[in-house]
Amino acid sequence: MSEFEVRAHIDECIEGACLAATEGQPDVKVAAALLTHREQRFRLSYLLGEWDSDSEADDDEDFSFDTIVPATGVPEEEDSVTDAERRSNSERLKAYVSRVRALAGEINKQNAADLGLLSEQKSPDDKVAWLEFYSDRLFESEEFARLALDIRDEIEGRFELLDAGSLERSATGWPVIWTFESADRDAFLRQVRWFSSNHFRQFGRLLTPLVDGIRVRGPFRPAPKELHVADKLILLDGQGLGHTAESVSSISTRVTKRFSEVDLIILVDSSQQPMQAAPLALLRAAGSAGYADKIALAFSHFDQVKGDNLQTTGQKRAHVMASVGNAVAGLRQLLGAPVAAALERRLEERVFMFGALDREIGDIPGGVLKEMRRLLVLLQSAAEPEASAEAAPIYAIGGLELALRDAVESFLRPWEARLGLIYRDGIRTEHWTRIKALSRRFANAWSDEYDNLRPASDLIGRLQEEISRWLDSPAGWTRVPTDEGERMAALNPVRSGVFNALHELAKARLADQHRSDWMNAYSYSGYGSGSRRAGEIRRIYEDTAPPISSAMKPQARAFLTEIVGIVKSAVEKSGGHFEVTKAA
Repeated sequence: MSEFEVRAHIDECIEGACLAATEGQPDVKVAAALLTHREQRFRLSYLLGEWDSDSEADDDEDFSFDTIVPATGVPEEEDSVTDAERRSNSERLKAYVSRVRALAGEINKQNAADLGLLSEQKSPDDKVAWLEFYSDRLFESEEFARLALDIRDEIEGRFELLDAGSLERSATGWPVIWTFESADRDAFLRQVRWFSSNHFRQFGRLLTPLVDGIRVRGPFRPAPKELHVADKLILLDGQGLGHTAESVSSISTRVTKRFSEVDLIILVDSSQQPMQAAPLALLRAAGSAGYADKIALAFSHFDQVKGDNLQTTGQKRAHVMASVGNAVAGLRQLLGAPVAAALERRLEERVFMFGALDREIGDIPGGVLKEMRRLLVLLQSAAEPEASAEAAPIYAIGGLELALRDAVESFLRPWEARLGLIYRDGIRTEHWTRIKALSRRFANAWSDEYDNLRPASDLIGRLQEEISRWLDSPAGWTRVPTDEGERMAALNPVRSGVFNALHELAKARLADQHRSDWMNAYSYSGYGSGSRRAGEIRRIYEDTAPPISSAMKPQARAFLTEIVGIVKSAVEKSGGHFEVTKAA
């Protein structure tokens, strides 16, 4: 993670801790806000240690579930934080919390002098304005900057505790890359653990929250010989998509732009529950993007699938597969029948059931080992090139304008609801702090998303889905496909070509061309700043993807022409023909 991103997360953690102090929360709550970013992905506790509260009763024995199955993955004594380090970390955290309280008190006093106390604000708008002024004064405070720099320096100091490997640093001295090589597997994993572990005994030295990615190369082979079926594999393991039943409309561009680079996309989900919103969103994105043939599903916790009606392995497998079928059926309207059918056919062959993976390798059931072997065989064969289709589609532009009109509406209207500008059933208005955090990331070119706020992904997804459905109905063919398999083999390269180009379009139109506008949106403060920021972001979105109609403005016409050009290029690069029969 870059130094600027780390500093931004530290700033937001301090801000959250100061707000907790202003609200009169006890030290343990203030420390929790400081140590865990509200996005839940940047945890200072891994780097600085846990808060030690002597006043809290230890009730672990009341919920001791681990007496039957011993904990696994416990680090060796030399790999754990020492008692002396833990005491030192605790004292330092108490000092940070004390400084947070003093800072919060000073800013609260300044705000109260001008606006009154937070508790005295009568309307929601007054409270938002008070908090905006509070946030602005915090970020302008010299003590805020000193505290953030002290924490940043403390974090950087954790790299000095590494006793192996080499660090490459940026021009400012911030660590960028760490490399390590060893012929000793145990020694290698022991060093890598500081960058990947989440074990509580190592809190205070872990560098895990700072890691954007780890590349590991070596002769890693499973012990059972029957699993020696894959010679060389490159595995890319990403951050979890989330396990919530809430609506998730889009997958991060950090994930989707990788679709074209890999031979297989393995979606790992739990078999204990129906597929949730995030896994469904990935199936939706991959299917509409022309990558249905790359999808495979691996279900964990198959050993925990239990019920009076689930006594045999066949019954359990049928139960899980029914949830897969229901999930794909639910996507039929969004993806179109041909793509949904292709997904369903592919997943009939590529669903794997795993359980008891926390056991020693010799204790894992034979059926699970067979599933492992089947997956490894698939991984090895996925790199083999597929035969290209001889048939190619022919398109006329008719209907594409209507599809793009619907796509733009499907992007703009939900975002108006998230920004609090209109009401839309099923979409909640986002808190102003989250919208401000999103604008900060665009303004500083750090990212095109904040937590699950992903306007770039939403724009790409809605355009891709409408274009994908339009592509399902070509005006003709150079040769009629022999079957549905050849038909999809001819159309999927067009879909993927459009998908890849839309990533570039979103980056240019939403981020690069509106950097100064995002800066303006972030800079708003005071009374009505939340509304002004929301209005500015809506203008950015409408300039990025202007509404399309029969009386569209010139900028909308230019946007339409650009999208038509993307589709035309993808069709022709795939061997098809695109006939423009009227002005776009």
